[in-house]
Amino acid sequence: MRLAKFSAFLFLSLFLSIWVLSASGTHWRDADRSSAGLAPLPDEHEEAVLQIYAARTFGWRGNLAVHTWISIKEKAAQNYTVHHVLGFRSRRGLPVVVSSNDLPDRFWYGNEPEVLVDYRGEEAEELIPGVMAAVKSYPYQKKYVMWPGPNSNTFTAYVGRQVPELKLDLPSTAIGKDYLGDSIVGSTPGGSGYQLSLFGILGMSLGMEEGMELNILSLNFGINPLKLQMKLPAVGTLGID
Repeated sequence: MRLAKFSAFLFLSLFLSIWVLSASGTHWRDADRSSAGLAPLPDEHEEAVLQIYAARTFGWRGNLAVHTWISIKEKAAQNYTVHHVLGFRSRRGLPVVVSSNDLPDRFWYGNEPEVLVDYRGEEAEELIPGVMAAVKSYPYQKKYVMWPGPNSNTFTAYVGRQVPELKLDLPSTAIGKDYLGDSIVGSTPGGSGYQLSLFGILGMSLGMEEGMELNILSLNFGINPLKLQMKLPAVGTLGID
């Protein structure tokens, strides 16, 4: 029995060591932060734009999780405003929610983003006020916990719950999206269903946008028959885009 436990411990230690070492050795200051070319340029697109992005986090954590953010350009505006949560600010006693003029579709420290939501024109104009109100009412303005939340994905999921018209379907790699604080029952981030969640660590959900998901230690397993998709921890969403 002791040999079996020792072997399991050794295997897990070796696995984690290889995993950590597999992360890029690039310093975060040197990582790519250029535009991925996924957002329309303001001087070429006068209409309003509302997009939500996800990209693998920097370093070894990127093997498991993504960072998500919201990019908004008002009609006729010459800049995008990016809204997201930056955890390091909590250690300085600063609000973790940052809203600033920025490139909307940056590589997230070397990792290419993907578009989760893309609204333009009148649709974007109708949604932007609700999104802005949700950004301001986010309840964890000065609190950040990498696992199980509240973190950057908790923030984006909160906005999705407040504005169900976004039809936001966060990937299984958006660890923190199921954190509901002291509540056990809530709506799904897409606003089309309901979920049970115990501090974001254990739970389940069912929604039209997300399908069926099971959360074990913030690792999500799921299937969406309507979209012919399967969701797996670390891997993300498989199937039709």
